[in-house]
Amino acid sequence: RGSLGQDPIVLLGSPATSLSSSDPSHLLSHHIPSPGPERHKLYREELNLTSPAAPLPLRPEASWLQFHLGISRDGLYPRSSPAVNRLLRDMQDFTTISAGKPPPAMGMGLLGAAWGWGTPAPPQSHFSNKAGDKREEETPEDFFYFVDFQRHNAEIAAFHLDRILDFRRVPPTVGRLINVTKEILEVTKNEILQSVFFVSPASNVCFFAKCPYMCKTEYAVCGNPHLLEGSLSAFLPSLNLAPRLSIPNPWIRSYSFDGKEEWEVNPLYCNTVREIYPYSNGNRLLNIIDMAIFDFLIGNMDRHHYEMFTKFGDDGFLLHLDNARGFGRHSHDETSILAPLSQCCTIKRTTLLRLQLLAEPEYRLSDVMRESLLQDRLAPVLTEPHLLALDRRLQLILEAVRKCIDTYGEAKVVANDTTQPEAPASDRAKLTT
Repeated sequence: RGSLGQDPIVLLGSPATSLSSSDPSHLLSHHIPSPGPERHKLYREELNLTSPAAPLPLRPEASWLQFHLGISRDGLYPRSSPAVNRLLRDMQDFTTISAGKPPPAMGMGLLGAAWGWGTPAPPQSHFSNKAGDKREEETPEDFFYFVDFQRHNAEIAAFHLDRILDFRRVPPTVGRLINVTKEILEVTKNEILQSVFFVSPASNVCFFAKCPYMCKTEYAVCGNPHLLEGSLSAFLPSLNLAPRLSIPNPWIRSYSFDGKEEWEVNPLYCNTVREIYPYSNGNRLLNIIDMAIFDFLIGNMDRHHYEMFTKFGDDGFLLHLDNARGFGRHSHDETSILAPLSQCCTIKRTTLLRLQLLAEPEYRLSDVMRESLLQDRLAPVLTEPHLLALDRRLQLILEAVRKCIDTYGEAKVVANDTTQPEAPASDRAKLTT
C-alpha cells in the first residue's frame, strides 16, 4: 500500500461515474450527530510496506489496475468483469516480495506486494487468530461479539456472498496457503513484524499481532510447521487518489459488557435517524439496510463503521469491509442485526427481488454459495451447517419484509431504486503517466 500513492497514476473522468472528481472536501460537512467523540474522519494512509528502492514500471494491463479502473458509482466492479476474475487468479499465484505491519486495528492483517503487477498494489492478508482453527468450530456462546475470533474463511465467503447478492461492495478475496517463513518473515524489513515471530514448543513457526486486545502469544497463528491458510483481499486505490470516509453506523453497538445503544431499547429509533441528513433522503438509509441484510446473513455483529468513496457523493455505495467476524455461529440467528430493516421497514426493490430469487429451489442461496466457493483453493471454505444457515436466515429476512408490507403496504416499504446503466469504461477513469 505504501508505494501506490507515489506512483504516476491519475484517475480522471466524470464525477458521477468514476473515482475522479473535483475536491470532495464539501462532503465532510454532512455528519450525523452522535454521542461519540470521533464520528467522522478521513482515513490517513500509513506507509508500512517495505518497497523496492527503484520504482517498478507501470503496466496498464495489470489486473489490479484494471480492477481499480473498473470501480464506478454502481460498485467495486461490473457484474461481468474479466479483470476481477484475472485478479483473483493473480492473487493466488503471485510471488510475495515484501510484507509490512498494518494499523493495530487490523489485527492479524498483513500487507504484501507482488512482482510482475506493474506497480505494487499489495493485497491484505488475513489469518484466523485462533491457533488450530477448524471450519466446524463455532464461536463459544459466552463470547461477546467484540472479542470474537477473526476468521480468514469468513473473509473469503463474504466476498462470494456479496457478489451473489449483486452488491459488489466487498473487494475481491481469495484463499491461499502461505509459507509464513519464506513469504512473510524472510521478506519483511519491518522490525516490529519480525519481533512477533517465534517457534512454538511443537516446532511450528508462529506470529502474533500487537494491538489493544486479543494480541498475545496465546492468540498467535502458527504454521504446520511453516504453511498456514490465509485470505488475501485486493487493496482499494490509494487514499491519495480516492479518499474514503469512515462513518459510524447509526446502529452501532455499545462495545461494553452491560451498555445498550438507543436503537436497542427504542423501537422507534429509525424515526430519529430519518430526520438527520443524509439518512433523510436519497439512498443512504437503503444502503444501510442492504448492509444489515448482508451482515445478518453472515452473522456479523461487528459493523461499527462503514466506508464510502467521497467522490461518489452522499448516495454512493457503502463498502462492506472487514468481515472476518462473520460465520462464527451457524446454530444461532442474531436477529438484532436486522434492526435497520425491521425498524425502518423499507428495502430496495432490486435487493428484494434478488433475495426472492435466491429463495427459489432452483436458485437456492446455499447451492449457489456452495458452487461459487468451490472455485477457491481452500475449499471447502464453509461447512454445510453454515451454508444451510444462509437459507434459514434468508427466510427470516423475507418474513421481516412481509411483516412490514402487512403493516404499511408494499408501496411504502419497497423502494423503487433505479438501476442506472453502467458507464462505458472510457467514462469511468483514464490513466495518465
